[in-house]
Amino acid sequence: ASVALRAQYVEHTARNFRLMGETPEWAAESAAIVLAIETDLAKASLSSVDRRDPRKVYHRMNFATLQKLTPGFSWKDYFAAAGVAADGAAFAIDVTEPEFLKAVQTMIAKRPLADLRTYLHWALLRSAASDLSAPYRDADFDFYAKTLRGVQQPPPRWQVCVDAVDRDLGEALGKVFVERQFTPETRAAAEAMVRGIHATMGERIQALDWMSPATKAKALEKLAAMRYKIGYPESWRDYSALAVDRGDYFGNLRRAAEFESRRQLAQIGKPVEHGEWEMTPPTVNAYYNASMNDMNFPAGVLLPPLFDMKMDDAPNYGNTGGTIGHELTHGFDDEGRQFDAAGNLRDWWTKEDGAKFVERAQCVVDQYAQYPIVDNLKINSKLTLGEDVADLGGTILAWEAWKKAVAGQTLEPKDGLSPEQRFFVGFAQWVCENQRPEELRVSAATNPHSPGVWRINGVVANMPEFAAAFSCKPGQPMVRANVCKIW
Repeated sequence: ASVALRAQYVEHTARNFRLMGETPEWAAESAAIVLAIETDLAKASLSSVDRRDPRKVYHRMNFATLQKLTPGFSWKDYFAAAGVAADGAAFAIDVTEPEFLKAVQTMIAKRPLADLRTYLHWALLRSAASDLSAPYRDADFDFYAKTLRGVQQPPPRWQVCVDAVDRDLGEALGKVFVERQFTPETRAAAEAMVRGIHATMGERIQALDWMSPATKAKALEKLAAMRYKIGYPESWRDYSALAVDRGDYFGNLRRAAEFESRRQLAQIGKPVEHGEWEMTPPTVNAYYNASMNDMNFPAGVLLPPLFDMKMDDAPNYGNTGGTIGHELTHGFDDEGRQFDAAGNLRDWWTKEDGAKFVERAQCVVDQYAQYPIVDNLKINSKLTLGEDVADLGGTILAWEAWKKAVAGQTLEPKDGLSPEQRFFVGFAQWVCENQRPEELRVSAATNPHSPGVWRINGVVANMPEFAAAFSCKPGQPMVRANVCKIW
């Protein structure tokens, strides 16, 4: 299947060159060159699993050391064109993959200049194709969406336009979205839920029987320093320097990309801006930033049907509470645990405690490695470990926080379900989805998240609370004999 897909990629590349007016012969030869170069670069790249290790992608260098990696490429000219002052003793850069740059140097040294030009032509065309005229858009959709992921129809034009505005003018759009859709009451309720789950994590750390007092103290220090941002930024981004022309769609996109690039480059050498967001307010998602040590929950993920102020606490904690707990647990998963309270990559674990964490995490690796994705593919559980740990830890945190929030209340069944069952139904409903086989195959190799069905069933199979709520018996599919438990 991969060999056939690779051949389709080569044809897709040639198709684009033909659209540019090149002869079929030149297009075919150029597509073969592109594949050869990309294959060499891919062989020199870290795997998706290796890239999850923050120590494998952190290589701090000065300018001279960087230049030695690729003597055939002038970094001085590159940084000058980008508007970055790269000379001087203060300059430092993180080269995430030195071996990749060495492969780039080999390519520069051995490939004819014409090959490099061909590859750069393709890189530019590929980056722009989805925003060009219909022939290019159709070609881009046919391969990257239809062939690669099984999508049958392009999205409607209004959706493409909304996505573009959200991507390039996200906080301008977000300001209007928040004013119309996100009430102060909703924000306050979400903040209260975050505080409760945050406190629950502290209690669980203190009660761990496998962690020494010294490591617990550092973990609690990190937890206390963790920031959380709810709904939207405190100050809105200024887009006044971005020129938007109603008659120049492609130009608008390129100017927006340049605007954002220069905005980020301008932050070099300045104090860290802790109020900045990496997602726009309408986004239905959330994230944890290890370098910032903060959790971020956009307004879009705090609205129905996920977080509904008209519903009772049980499904809201199962759904949104689980999301909050998930992001919090990312600070203590196999990646996040390597960063300290200030967001620095620093080992704060005793050697013994670190080994105990790895042992417990291996239980999760072994569990998810058994789950099928599609055909004969199973989950690459070393790739999904961080998300799997966060799913499990987050749901346990949400459960305990919910139980504390409703302590002393008389909870009645609703719709034929007990409150405990409603918690788990709420949990399951956040991941209502259906994926095509093509999409599942791509995800198996690239997605650090397990498929949705296992993000639910894999979690609750480790929770005796679920078995009790639904009267599951030992030996049944949703009851694991060896329960995985970290946090």
